Amino acid sequence: LVQLVESGGGSVQPGGSLNLSCLASSNIDGGTCMAWFRQTPGAEREAVAQTYIALRKSYYADFVTARFRISYDDDKNTLSLKMSHLKPEDTGTYYCAALPIGPGIDLDVRPAYCGSRRPTNYKNWGQGIQVTVSS
Repeated sequence: LVQLVESGGGSVQPGGSLNLSCLASSNIDGGTCMAWFRQTPGAEREAVAQTYIALRKSYYADFVTARFRISYDDDKNTLSLKMSHLKPEDTGTYYCAALPIGPGIDLDVRPAYCGSRRPTNYKNWGQGIQVTVSS
């Protein structure tokens, strides 16, 4: 399994910005879903943004409201999450994840397939990184 390592977390005031990175230990095949999830104590892990690598088609949770952007850099094997206009409710542990798509999924539905995956569908996880938004 590819190893995933997050970086870039920290503390920021409301309205501030953070850029999270997730370095993969090897090249990520285009037929892969990659995602950022987050979790707070006592709550379930929730999807923040998911993307289908081959087409760079991305899906965002409603609470993102155009504040975040997910992207993947092939040259650096790095998944990024650029976050702006951060709110206290964005506080949590952020995880990146990867899911190779099996051959049984038709090409034309793969973007939507990635956009609808739940945490239990993902097999590769990073260790998580803390984001704290507080004044």
